[in-house]
Amino acid sequence: MKEIYTEIEIQAPDDQVWKILTDFDNFPTWNPFIRRVSGEVREGYHLEVQIQPPGKNEITFKPKVLRVMPNRELRWLGHFIIPGLFDGEHIFLIQSLTINRTHFIQREIFRGILVPLFTRQLETNTCQGFAEMNRALKMRSEQSESTEKV
Repeated sequence: MKEIYTEIEIQAPDDQVWKILTDFDNFPTWNPFIRRVSGEVREGYHLEVQIQPPGKNEITFKPKVLRVMPNRELRWLGHFIIPGLFDGEHIFLIQSLTINRTHFIQREIFRGILVPLFTRQLETNTCQGFAEMNRALKMRSEQSESTEKV
């Protein structure tokens, strides 16, 4: 098992962060890591997700949505070819700190017999991609929040 964990504080309300995180149509305009997502944000449904870790080629997979708790959590599970080879449970957590301050956590738990072969790449490129996405989500959420106040 291998876990990647990143977090960031965002000066925007939790519902604003959630709105941006689940607005898949606009991912290509702001998200440097998860380039495209299609499908419904509904438990049991499958998405089509395209990621591009820094310095790597795009990867497309079709994870199953495990949990949807509006303004709180989105979780999906993807597999490489078949379950048990290289599985990734991607978790987005949104925690309201105050009315206009949110703690965002992005983590992924990797399991499977191929995980040891990719540990270095996960610790570098994938972790960097998470951090870049977190910063972009922060910027977009805070810009949206200031625009709505005007």
